[in-house]
Amino acid sequence: MLIYFESPTYDHRFKGGLMLESHTFFSKMVDELVEFSEYDPELADGIKWLDDQAQKKGITFYDMVFEVLYKHDVNSKAKKWLSTRN
Repeated sequence: MLIYFESPTYDHRFKGGLMLESHTFFSKMVDELVEFSEYDPELADGIKWLDDQAQKKGITFYDMVFEVLYKHDVNSKAKKWLSTRN
C-alpha cells in the first residue's frame, strides 16, 4: 500500500531558521510514519483516518497530524496539572 500526500505550501512567516528547521523535522517525521505504515496495518488505518479528517476539514494532512498531536499534548498537560491541584 502506498499513500502519497501533497506537500504543504511554504509559509513565509517561518523564515526564522529554528522555525523552518522544526517544520522540516516535523514533515520528515510524518513522512517516515507514512512510509512505515506500509508494514503496519493499524498505523495505515490511522493514517487513512487522519487523511479523511483532513480532507473533511479542508486542511493538509500535515496540519491534521499537528492538530491531533497538539491536542493530545494539551490534554495530557491539563490532566497532569489537575492531578497536582489536590
